[in-house]
Amino acid sequence: MAWNILHGANDIENGPQNAIQIIEEIDPDVILMIETYGSGKMIADSLGLNFHLVAPKGTALDDKSTNLSIYSKFPFGERLDTEFPFYLGGTEILIRGQKIRFLTNWFHYLPWNDEPEKMGKTVEELLEWERTETRYSMIQKILPYLKNYTAEADSIPLIFGGDMNSPSHLDWGLETKRIHKGLVVPWYSTKILEDIGLIDSYRAINESPIASPGITWDAIEKNDEHRIDYIFYKGSKLKAVASKSYMAFLNEPIIIHGKSIIYPSDHGIVVTLFEY
Repeated sequence: MAWNILHGANDIENGPQNAIQIIEEIDPDVILMIETYGSGKMIADSLGLNFHLVAPKGTALDDKSTNLSIYSKFPFGERLDTEFPFYLGGTEILIRGQKIRFLTNWFHYLPWNDEPEKMGKTVEELLEWERTETRYSMIQKILPYLKNYTAEADSIPLIFGGDMNSPSHLDWGLETKRIHKGLVVPWYSTKILEDIGLIDSYRAINESPIASPGITWDAIEKNDEHRIDYIFYKGSKLKAVASKSYMAFLNEPIIIHGKSIIYPSDHGIVVTLFEY
């Protein structure tokens, strides 16, 4: 499960408790959490899960400045620290004798436009625009880590997920051309991950972006629907067999297994089931 809980789920009354209820209903084995901001250890303890904070060793587990964290029903192995813990890091998890690497990420939302197809730019101009702000430079900094781990993924599988804050090139292809003013855009932020061998688990299972848009970002009274949260993977021993998304607006109800829970985040959830 990958979920940006928004400011530690603290933007609404009882937000962390609502996040706990949502996680209990979905019941994932591993959670890649974004915008943890001090709530993570309490949420993990409430769920009886192991908790890894993506932060320098010695950081208080309830530090409110920390972004990323990982929860697991299974024991942790070695830490996967990076120079950029605010937007990439992780840990090994030992699952039934198999060591799997898990990385979680957050990339900056800039540059952003609600409807890029209406910017009046060509495909080439959109790709140039995509490289003008913080997200592109972040990706350049963490690519060496991803390349190293993907190179070893046949012996140690890799699952990488979180908040890319970017649409996917797989959602801007020939099938969606008619809803994107004729544009087919190979967005760099996701295409570079495919180029180094990572598989977008949601789109691997739900092939049609029209039938299964998988929206994880939306805004009321705006045309701003995008899939920007992901779970990628690589490894000959891993196979995605199911994947779905959940979405609701902040402070509005989400229905899971017939239960109504007030949603504490502005991002949707991605859940992928793997066989290995």
